[in-house]
Parts: sequence; C-alpha cells; structure tokens
Amino acid sequence: MAARLAGGSVADMDKPSLAVVVAGASGFVGTELVAQLRAAGHTVTRLVRRPARAQDEHEWNPTSGALDPSVLDAADAVVNLSGASLTRLPWTHPYKRRILESRVSATRTLTDAIVRAANPPSAFVSGSAVGFYGDRPGELLSEKSEPGDGYLARVVRSWEAAALPAAEVTRLVNARTGVVVGVGGAMRPLLLLTRLGLGGPLGSGEQHWPWISLRDEAAALIHLAAHSSASGPVNLVAPTPATQGQLGRELAERLRRPYWLPAPGWAIRLALARAGTDLILADQLVSPDVLNADGFQFHHETVAEAIAAMSLD
Repeated sequence: MAARLAGGSVADMDKPSLAVVVAGASGFVGTELVAQLRAAGHTVTRLVRRPARAQDEHEWNPTSGALDPSVLDAADAVVNLSGASLTRLPWTHPYKRRILESRVSATRTLTDAIVRAANPPSAFVSGSAVGFYGDRPGELLSEKSEPGDGYLARVVRSWEAAALPAAEVTRLVNARTGVVVGVGGAMRPLLLLTRLGLGGPLGSGEQHWPWISLRDEAAALIHLAAHSSASGPVNLVAPTPATQGQLGRELAERLRRPYWLPAPGWAIRLALARAGTDLILADQLVSPDVLNADGFQFHHETVAEAIAAMSLD
C-alpha cells in the first residue's frame, strides 16, 4: 500500500510511494496523466464504466452513483477528469444536458465515495475549466476573479459545487484547465483545418485563449495531488498568454501550411451557437497565480514551445 500523504504535506515524487485513483483515465489528458504517474513509479487505479478486465481497473457507474468507497481507502489522491467532450459539435440541447450531467454525476459519485471512505484520500483534484470566467475582454483573471456569464460558466459552477462536500474530509482542488495543446482534445479540429490548408483567424483572432501544454497539464495535476498544499480553484494555464491568432499561426508554421482563411465571428456563432461563443470567441486572459506561487515549474512556457513539442508526424 502506498504511504499516505500527511495533511497536504509535500510528497517525494522520486519514491514509488503514491497510489492514485483516476477517473477519465482513457481520455486525452487522462492517458498522459497515467503515463507520467507510472513513469515515476506510482500505482494507478483506473475507474472504468465496464466490468474490470485488468488488475489496475475498478468498475464504477457515475450515472447511477455506484462506486465502492473501499477502493479509495488505499488511495493517496483521487484525480477526476471525467466528463463528456466539449469539442463534440454541435452542442444540441440533449448534448448540452450530457455535458452538464456527465460532469456533475461523476463528480458527485466520487465525492460521495470520498466522504464515505473509512480512510479518505489526502487530496481530491477535481477537473474544472476556465469556462468559469466567461467572456471577459480586457480583464486579467485569477483564481480570485468572480464567475462569468454563459452556458459554460454555469456548467463549471455546478461542476465545482458537486465536489464541495469532499472538502470536509480531504484537500479539494478545482483544476480550472484551459486549451490543452497536444494532439487531441480541442486541438484536433484545429489540426485538421490547418493540415487541409484552411487555417486562419477565428473571429478576430485577438481573443486570448488560456492554454497549457499536455505535458504540463498532467504534471500540474500530479503537482496538485502530491506536492502542493493548495486548495480551492487553481488555474491550469501557461504563464505566457497567447491569442487564438498566435496559437493558430504557430500551428500553421509548424505544419508548413498557409494561415490565411478567416472565419468571421458572426459565421462561427451562426454555425455553432453557444459552443462558438463559449469555446472559440470568448476572450479570457487567465493567470496561473496559484501554480506560480506554489513553485510549479512549467516545461513549456510559450505556445511556440508547446506546439514545437507536439508529435505531428
């Protein structure tokens, strides 16, 4: 059994001493997180929605709220990355319900199991998103900023609220993630358009997109689970801001493709409705104040570095 972290104290990640339960382990970020944990010699239990087929799997059903709390008794930390993809378009009314319900039900199921566990984990790092802040042009947004307006802002408020009871028995972190720069997730449609030679500004291209590299996203989650005493909201974004246009142009240069075809904001709103407004056109200059104060070291500080590190062959 892994050695238990003591009350948010710093754990030595050089020792194979952590046991981490991961929900959403098969996703874009979850796959990288599991790989980094295992590379460091830590034990991972993956929660799966089908009968377990491997020793490192445990079945759960977040829709019905079924999760045996005893699976958490040996865990030092729980990381929750479960939820329907935001990049599946369009957002129909049924799919918008799924976006909300998948996040709230998974988080509530994990929270209930943590509260009921005989020996609760020392940390619960629960997924969240910078969508919390809404469209805020001209503002510098930190973890202390108030929530914004819009569909995603409402989803994130409900998502974080579902985790709140866990704070009674463990250190709770709400990991507010931006655009994860890697081969997958929100980058997948951008990669496709750019490969086809159809890259260009989305809207004005001047809106700030809070971003973080895939490597740093997973490393930050591990840091928050094991190295940190932080609790509450934490912005998982890189320290150097970038606009959508800067990110798109860097990607086009990396792929040696043109960057020339603008997509007007009105066309994006017409085609994608709320998804276009909340995902693509929102302007969010978000700062990683807590991670910076906590001593987290970013491997990719600029969007150029993050895109250069992508495996695009």
